[in-house]
Amino acid sequence: MKRFFCLISMFCAFSVQAQKGLTIITPAETKTISVTDLELLQSHLRDSLVITNHSGEYRSTLRNIKGVLLTDVLNGLKLGAESPKVLSEYYLVGEASDGYKVVFSWNELFNSAVGHQVWVVMNVKEASGRERENTLALLSLSDRATGRRFVKDLETIKLLRVE
Repeated sequence: MKRFFCLISMFCAFSVQAQKGLTIITPAETKTISVTDLELLQSHLRDSLVITNHSGEYRSTLRNIKGVLLTDVLNGLKLGAESPKVLSEYYLVGEASDGYKVVFSWNELFNSAVGHQVWVVMNVKEASGRERENTLALLSLSDRATGRRFVKDLETIKLLRVE
């Protein structure tokens, strides 16, 4: 009986961890967005994307990718900017559970074509065919070296201001 309760506890802990969502930290608020919340946003699909390293060498292929635009996720959040002008001083850091981090500038996301190609991927486990701690990932589909800003097991996005 003790072994049964131990297995149930382990299963519950794994389920909570897999469903914890994405924490977004801005100067004005901290908010956790669940996978269910993300699914309410307009989703985008892509058949496949080749993941390459910094040298352009093949690493893997993601298939049947489903995601939402990072800009859609960020819309409506309290930013703490005293005026739209200072948003040019902001940047975002996407961080994985293992500490891997990538950076996007505010203008890159909201004032260039890049912003239409940065997704929060909601099915990275299925798309990669591998087990992941978290089902979410951050991916810039328009990068030449797609693996450089591919954040697997995405946990946190921080909005920071250059000092």
